[in-house]
Amino acid sequence: MIGMTVLTSRPRVTTGPLSLPRPFWTLWLGIVINRSGAVVQPFLAVYLVRAQGFTSGQAGATMAAFGAGSLLSHVLAGALADRFGRRLTLTGGMLATSAAMVALGAAQGFTAVVVTAFLLGLTIESYRPASQAMVADLVSPESRPKAYGLLFWAMNLGYSIAMLTGGWLAGHGAQTMFGVNAAVALAFAFVVWRALPEPRRSEKAVASPGLRSVLRNRPMVVLCFSTAAYGVLYAQAFTTLPLAMAGQGIGRVDYGQAMALNGVLIVLIQPVATRWLARLNHVHVLATGTAVVSAGFALTALVHNALGLALTVVVWTAGEIIVAGALATIVAALAPAGLQGTYAGISGMSWAAGAALAPVVGTLLLPLGAGPLWCVMGAIGATSALATFLTAPAVHRRTTA
Repeated sequence: MIGMTVLTSRPRVTTGPLSLPRPFWTLWLGIVINRSGAVVQPFLAVYLVRAQGFTSGQAGATMAAFGAGSLLSHVLAGALADRFGRRLTLTGGMLATSAAMVALGAAQGFTAVVVTAFLLGLTIESYRPASQAMVADLVSPESRPKAYGLLFWAMNLGYSIAMLTGGWLAGHGAQTMFGVNAAVALAFAFVVWRALPEPRRSEKAVASPGLRSVLRNRPMVVLCFSTAAYGVLYAQAFTTLPLAMAGQGIGRVDYGQAMALNGVLIVLIQPVATRWLARLNHVHVLATGTAVVSAGFALTALVHNALGLALTVVVWTAGEIIVAGALATIVAALAPAGLQGTYAGISGMSWAAGAALAPVVGTLLLPLGAGPLWCVMGAIGATSALATFLTAPAVHRRTTA
């Protein structure tokens, strides 16, 4: 038996816009701040090669260490959020992220950089399961699709800002880049600690450890595998897709402009779509969105120019917008009391595992040509969508019990 704290009552909070509690909007703002300054991760590989002088093999090993830490980060932070509380986990995770960021920026030599990159990976994603669990505590079940969709929007809005400023910061030196990223992590920690409540909790023993609970929850297990498959599919956009488009003669400028549509569409459409999609069956929404993403990547097999690429980006971005918020809502509904963080962490690890496999699968298929590559990716996405759809009756039974 593992002792852990269990939510006993939802805190009394006033509501803000869109009938969501004001603490939710505080969390939303903190995530925007944090993601707006998250400039190191997108440019980390470039930093390793240009500033540290690493070979491509050394840079790859360092990025693998970072990825391994990121995989563990989801599960560790989820368990800590259940054991010690969301507020403490969020604050501690961001403080640790800031320290790891400074350490990596100061590290010299292959061994030191690999170790600090692993530590950064171990801390940098800690806010995700803790924030998802906090939303489950603060927001009523019927409002969670809207809330989780808006969190997704916040992450993408912040990421768009980071991509606009990251290149400029990188041009002013690596220390500036690492310093800004460390500062925004501290700012997020300050916002959480000063302005977010921790729901009242009581000490209670939970008979099933988190992992055992997940393994006995068949809909959750299926969703984890579906999420990993979706991660393999979606992460192609940032791994194999640029290589495949270069082989098709599409230059970096055209590729960058087509990919910019993804962020623009999400920022413009996501808030409106979230309010409408929240009224629908969450499992059906998730399955439909996954199928649309799958179709978008499968259509890439027909791409021969920048316009064709842009059209496929529009299709799979539409699917991504549909998916946003649905998975987190389902996971929160399936999680027993006291295990919201653990379930969110394992779900996040599933996606991260798929994303880690994406370049391996994609580069193995790339030499076979565009047709086999994108048809296989479409099939992976279609399988994920079908498996998700088939969980609908079981999810309904568990969430209404």
